[in-house]
Amino acid sequence: MNTSGRLAARRAVEALRSGVPSRDAVAALGSGQSDIEDRFTTLIDGIGQVRTCPRGLLLGGGFGAGKSHVLEHLTHLSLDRGYAVSRIVVSKETPLHDPAKVLRAAVESAVLPDGSVGAVAEAAAGLDPDGPALAELMRWAGGAGAPVDEWFPLTLTLLPRVQAGEDNFADAIIRFWSGDRLAVAEVRRHAKFAGLSRPALAAVPARELARQRFRFLARLLVAAGCEGWVLLFDEVELIGRYTLQQRGRSYAELAGWLQPDADDPASPLATVLAMTDDFDAAVLTAKNDRQVVPAKLRAKQASEWDEIATRAETAMGLIERDMLLLTAPDTDELNYAYQRLKALHSEAFGWNAPDVTGLERLGTTRMRQYVRAWINEWDLVRLDPSYHPRTEVAPVTFSYAEQPDLDVNEEHTDRWQ
Repeated sequence: MNTSGRLAARRAVEALRSGVPSRDAVAALGSGQSDIEDRFTTLIDGIGQVRTCPRGLLLGGGFGAGKSHVLEHLTHLSLDRGYAVSRIVVSKETPLHDPAKVLRAAVESAVLPDGSVGAVAEAAAGLDPDGPALAELMRWAGGAGAPVDEWFPLTLTLLPRVQAGEDNFADAIIRFWSGDRLAVAEVRRHAKFAGLSRPALAAVPARELARQRFRFLARLLVAAGCEGWVLLFDEVELIGRYTLQQRGRSYAELAGWLQPDADDPASPLATVLAMTDDFDAAVLTAKNDRQVVPAKLRAKQASEWDEIATRAETAMGLIERDMLLLTAPDTDELNYAYQRLKALHSEAFGWNAPDVTGLERLGTTRMRQYVRAWINEWDLVRLDPSYHPRTEVAPVTFSYAEQPDLDVNEEHTDRWQ
């Protein structure tokens, strides 16, 4: 038994024991969700085409049903097919209702098909100044009716001219694309040196600027050789714990991620969002969000909030109708997983793992529960071969009670002086 094989098996076992969907763990078990995998491949096969159908999928499953495991499987499926991928976990630091913070999380986690991180800088460095890909990106960004502001074609034009400079302005451009501010005076100074006319460079609201950055970066990644950009969101159910106003904003953002971008319908960007399967009953129904959220938002009597209310209603309808539920493992899948894990545990610890009882096979038992039970029982028997373990399951519930501390202060306008 070679050392590398044993280490890979050990990594897989430890990840599965902890409930962490690592590459080794996913490679060992696969996804077990062939219907979702088929829907996903159909989705990304249409990337970059003008969309009239949704550009994203919404997955639903209970705790331990394998949502994160499926997202990890889709990550590697995407990378293998030539897409850049970002994993975004909704949290207090990355609230779904703040697209600027979502953008930063997406940029920081972005991985290129060859496994490289720092995807934006890598993509920018790989642009051929005289190549057709950059020319097409410039045509898209600077053409009539472009879905991005003047900042993007201008900085794209300046990048190859300043890359050899000593003032780090090229890095500043890449950081701007990634979410940082960029001083108007510096941009105008470099534009003047390049012989360009004085740009207007109006301030752009932070939310709108983040959306434009997503559009631009998806196209930049394609220009650098990727098939497109896939965003995978986990723990989206956290929006049920926001206060009402931020739930409304979050629903509106969710609708934007699932539906085609009206300003860029051929965007080479696709999304998958995963949330708990009881969200409809526990939040939309129990909290009466269907009626209360839109009514409260429209009560502000402002066109911005009317639009958010309409998009929130759209998102709630999508949650009700279009959620793809993870299927419970059937007998064949459980038998396969058991035999695969038995072989992995044997290889990882250098022994012949015996058969163990595990959990009673019920329709309500989650795959993670089966896996943890098998691994724990093998651990115990390995330490004491005479021991006969028996595993019991205690239910874990998720609270959707509002947590005001999840709300964060947000900037509504980025300005460069």
